Amino acid sequence: MHDSLQVLSKKAAQALREAKTVDALKEVEREFLGKNGQVTGLLKGVKDLPDDEKRLFGKAVNDLKAELEGLLESRRHELQRAEIDAALENDWLDLSAPGEKFATGHIHPLAQVQREVETIFQQMGFSIIDGPEIESEFYNFEGLNIPSYHPARDMQDTFFIDKEADPVEGKLVLRTQTSPNQLRAMKKYGAPLRIIVPGRVFRNEATDASHEHTFDQVEGLLIDKDISIANLKGTMQEFLTRLFKREVKVRFRPGYFPFVEPGLELDMSCPFCTDGCRVCKRSGWIEFMGSGMVHPNVLRAGGVDPNEYQGWAFGFGLTRLVMMRYGIDDIRHLQSGDLRFNEQF
Repeated sequence: MHDSLQVLSKKAAQALREAKTVDALKEVEREFLGKNGQVTGLLKGVKDLPDDEKRLFGKAVNDLKAELEGLLESRRHELQRAEIDAALENDWLDLSAPGEKFATGHIHPLAQVQREVETIFQQMGFSIIDGPEIESEFYNFEGLNIPSYHPARDMQDTFFIDKEADPVEGKLVLRTQTSPNQLRAMKKYGAPLRIIVPGRVFRNEATDASHEHTFDQVEGLLIDKDISIANLKGTMQEFLTRLFKREVKVRFRPGYFPFVEPGLELDMSCPFCTDGCRVCKRSGWIEFMGSGMVHPNVLRAGGVDPNEYQGWAFGFGLTRLVMMRYGIDDIRHLQSGDLRFNEQF
């Protein structure tokens, strides 16, 4: 029996030496060490031997298997090295040719502009904060001087969460604005305070080219002593000039927002033209954002004494800013996930 193992060993070793390619070596491996190979067959037959022969013959077969596996691996390395050497000798390789370019993604236009906005305000001393997208009625409405009878509380304008209302803070709602973070920041950091809050907001809107149920805003808040609208005007004029990389002027118009008094609409001079264009509707001015001096009731709700501190706040649509900057005519493109649109930026 051991003589047959020696014959098999010599036969397998010779076949391994004579294999000239890696594919031929695989055939030899299948013949001797494969699932139905000769050595594997011997191992399967060990269980049928008498007990006194199982141990000795089983060890001999396993030794043969280990020996052939070592020879196989050594021969595989030899053949692979030979193939590489032949390819280097016979094939011409242009080392100066450019490699294969892999497609990579890039930052979404909304995120690009948000980064720019954050960088400019940070350079002006503002901190960037974030807050929950699911808010209570207190933070989203009442603490911002928006009473229960205000239209924004209506189910037609707001997404309410189907959960039992808290006895103090009321129902949960998808935030309709980033303004709740004014209160959260005042409660956490006190005054003085200088922050901006970029983030998503949600409205129960019928979607079309200019309306979407989910969009992005940037909230701004500055609270300190001896603060006036003049500080707001200078801050926004500097911000817009840096953002559009050309001088931008701003002007105020009266406007109503429950959480500021007085309330102001801020327009900016068109950054795309000098004598009127499609973006500014030939007027030279673009309506940009709502703003104003923080209402005393809001300061009190945030734990700040309105007799000691004043402040101003603003909020503008980051999504609208992106559309204006890149000439996008349908707000739905920004949330579509359509690569044909995203690849343009």
